[in-house]
Amino acid sequence: MTTVDDLWYLADEASQQAEQTYHRLAGDHEGVLEFETTKHVSRRRFRTVAARIEDNGAPYGAHTLVERPDGALLLVRHEALGLWVLPGGETREDETFREGAARELTEEAGVEAVYDGLGMLGRVRFRSGGHETWGVLPLFEARAEGVTPTVEDPDGEITKARWFIDLPEDTRDREHLETWREHR
Repeated sequence: MTTVDDLWYLADEASQQAEQTYHRLAGDHEGVLEFETTKHVSRRRFRTVAARIEDNGAPYGAHTLVERPDGALLLVRHEALGLWVLPGGETREDETFREGAARELTEEAGVEAVYDGLGMLGRVRFRSGGHETWGVLPLFEARAEGVTPTVEDPDGEITKARWFIDLPEDTRDREHLETWREHR
């Protein structure tokens, strides 16, 4: 008996949801800096991210590019990844992407900020074997005044939160963040 591989179907459904989400976000926010990245992942990881994308178009939820008046950018340390990353994560069913980004910012760094809109819109492509799909990564811009970050991450993934003028070498998507800073 032959086992039918449904991964191609899941990947196609996820791509369709990503397309809808992308067009909705791009249509609601003009002048947004866009970027694209590709990740080669295991079959198991591919199934996980494709299912997340199928749900709302975003494999990683929503994140915040939060700056202080001096230009410092807030990053949080994700120990499982071994990287400094933007605060953010998956959205809840009853949240918009911006609401989810704000909640995650508060949970991961103890910071409340004034949101300005969508700062960057990423397309993240995922490949595994012969399968491919993509999802949207919304990064919202926000401002915060001299707040000292405090980590209160309920998931325990985030261990530190700090402001950076110069981004550390081990910052995820560092080149995209530098490009965003240059265009501000």
